[in-house]
Amino acid sequence: MHVTTPATALAEPVRRTFRRILSGDDDGLPPWVRAIGEPGDAGWFGPGSQTWEVHSSLATLVGGVRALLLQACHPLALAGVEEHSSYREDPLGRLQRTNMFVTTTTFGSSERAEGAARLVRSVHERVVGTAPDGRTYRAGDPRLLMWVHVGLTDSMLVAAQRYHHRPVDADAYVAEMAVTGRAVGVLEPPTTRAELSAVLDGFTGEIAGGSTAREVSTFLQHPGRALPAAALPAYAVLSRAATDLLPTWAHPVLGTPERGPTARRLDVAACRALLASLRVVLGPRSAAVEAAYRRVGVQP
Repeated sequence: MHVTTPATALAEPVRRTFRRILSGDDDGLPPWVRAIGEPGDAGWFGPGSQTWEVHSSLATLVGGVRALLLQACHPLALAGVEEHSSYREDPLGRLQRTNMFVTTTTFGSSERAEGAARLVRSVHERVVGTAPDGRTYRAGDPRLLMWVHVGLTDSMLVAAQRYHHRPVDADAYVAEMAVTGRAVGVLEPPTTRAELSAVLDGFTGEIAGGSTAREVSTFLQHPGRALPAAALPAYAVLSRAATDLLPTWAHPVLGTPERGPTARRLDVAACRALLASLRVVLGPRSAAVEAAYRRVGVQP
């Protein structure tokens, strides 16, 4: 018999809010999550892969914010987001679509993953325009695809290295993420941690700040009404953790604070405490991860 205690009564609203933010569904079971559990192969990675390990971690909450901040550092990538994204009007919708892509390509069958990548490629074909500096851009440009790919990969990796409760094999993770990169059109994505760092360093001359980059950064740090009020204190902790993980060159571009060692240590402690609490409240695995393990018939 299920007994409701004060602790479980308090945890349930947290679970529902968290699931609604990330998936759009109070139970965390929108159609695309249920589809992950449908019959199929182990997918592009499968149990035991570093991608399953990293992307099943709540550290992705930190990595996701950092990835969006990094993306805003490139003026052409930022122009595409500003002109073609609904993040200002519907930030949760954009978050949920991004979550759907990452989760499906990670945990879905090969058929589901390929379908998600195909959808992204088709969307990119329509994202073209002219940046404020007069340069034209297109989302399908391999150079811009590379920027978004390495920003996401690096962000998820460094967040997991700091906040995941198990060690991460960096080279294996980067090599596996190259599979996803190629599927959306990235040419020769990095396959080792050293290559990833070198590719990121190679973008230094293309990075620029400006008022729009700072506006996006401010929005990502202080989303206000974009999130339920009850979620804002937790998000503030995640946001501070994400900005602390940014490379030094990103702070003047985005206007983010570069906190001192003592403040960073406090931020790390607060974020680790938050993620540990969320693991207790939410359980060890998300609905999507549970569905993936059921599909492949493996006990996690």
